[in-house]
This record gives sequence, C-alpha cells and structure tokens, in this order.
Amino acid sequence: MTSSDRLPSPLPPEIWDALDAAAVEAARARLTVRRFLDIEGPFGLGLTAIEVGDDSPLPDPDPDAADLALGHAVGVPIIRRSFALSTRRVAAYLENNQPLDLSPVEDAAEAVADREEDLIYHGQPAFNLAGLLTHPERQRLAGGDWQDLSRALDDVLAAATKLDDAGFRGPYALALAPPLYNGLFRLYPGSDVQQLDHLKSLCTSGIYKAPIEGGALIDPRVGVLIVGQDLRTGYASQDGIHYRLFMTETLVLRIDDPAAVCTISATGDFLKRGDLLKKPESVRK
Repeated sequence: MTSSDRLPSPLPPEIWDALDAAAVEAARARLTVRRFLDIEGPFGLGLTAIEVGDDSPLPDPDPDAADLALGHAVGVPIIRRSFALSTRRVAAYLENNQPLDLSPVEDAAEAVADREEDLIYHGQPAFNLAGLLTHPERQRLAGGDWQDLSRALDDVLAAATKLDDAGFRGPYALALAPPLYNGLFRLYPGSDVQQLDHLKSLCTSGIYKAPIEGGALIDPRVGVLIVGQDLRTGYASQDGIHYRLFMTETLVLRIDDPAAVCTISATGDFLKRGDLLKKPESVRK
C-alpha cells in the first residue's frame, strides 16, 4: 500500500523498496544509542509531544483548597533531509536493468542518523531537550590520560562504582569518542590481550564508537527512546531532471533516571599526535 507521503509519486514500488533498504542499511551503520536503549513505538507522525516525570502539585497555603497539579511534556522533534534522484538513471534501471545509484539516499540516511545521535547524546537546548551527556543530574568522572594502558580500565571501573553506588548495577554500555575507542585495541605489554577484551566483560551491553568527546558509561535504565515516525522516505516533486525526495523521522529521548549515566572526561591530547598508534616499548622489543 502506498502511503500519503509517497503520493502522487511516479516511482514504482520496486524503487521504493530499494530506497528503503539502502536507507536502513546506511543509517544502521551510524546509530549506536538504539543498540543499548529501549525503544518504544513507532507511534506515528502525529506524536508531537510526550509526558515526562510525575504530575507536580502546586503548593497552596490554604489547607481547605483543592489541589492543583500539572504534568510536564516535551516536544518530539522532526529530523529531515532532502535529496534527489536522477530521472534518467531511474529510467535506465527500470527500462534497461542498469545499476541504480543509491548514494543520494544513503547520504541522506547518514545525515539523519548523525543528527539523531547528536540529539540523543547532546540534546537540543533550543528545544529544552537534555541529552545523555548533558543532563545536569548526570554523574561525572574526571578521567585520566588513556595513553597509560591501565587508565582506561581504571576509569571505567570507577564510573561503574559510581553507578553501582547509586543503585544502577547494569548491564552497562560504554560510549567512547573515536580516538578513545580505537585505543582499546592496543595490547597489554607482553601479552596478546587487548584493553577491549577486559572492558567487554564489564560493559555487557556493548562498547560503541560514538560521535562524542570523552566517554560515558550508561545503564539502560537512564531512559527510553520514543519514536513517532521511524526513518521514512517521501516524495516531494520532480522537475524533469530529478525526483525531489526527502527523508524524515520523529523521535525524542525520555530521560527517566539521569544519574544512570556517568560521563568520563578522559584526556586526549596525546591522541592528536598519533602516539596511540605506537606500540609500548616493551611490546616493540
């Protein structure tokens, strides 16, 4: 069945199937939060806001007065990216079985996925939305220099202790800036054991290379990802040369327990020098 966002599209179902498959594959490769947080939905494009927290009563000095309480709601943002397909290339695919260039839809899906990741990790102050790494009630750890092979494990263990003391006993997910993540593939001196191997036994919900600075240890009870409309491609128009298309999704992070996140401000100046790629002296010998 053709949905309203694909009418009055001249594109046949097989093109839409190809676009959908390419978009999902491209987006999946960029998304990390969806791998360790619970997801509710999709509830449809009409989901514009969600309730968060409990109803808050308004104090009244009159003991005989009726109570007045108010709930809290946050809006559900739309993420959108436009792209175009060549009408001639689509015709060549349909009429002559030539390859169809799907790079425009892949680029659009990656852009939407990147914006989703940024929204969930960092929030959007203009919309009064906090992120996993920006909520004021999150826990924090001043990490050390991860060039030291023992420091990464020590910092993550310290973050786990903070979460455990607060009642969040895992399973834990670990999100790391790309240089910090890549550094986990170093070997401990005199062994074939990587730092990553040690951390996997603690971070059983996964270790992810994420578009962030530093790192964060996360108990999934921190919140839920609420999806209105999941990743979707729609038709806008054509100008004789291109089919004008767009990709949208609507979602928001509902933070239930911000203390279930501990951010780690590991130092990383050494990473910019490329020292991370060098083996420790004891390993090179």
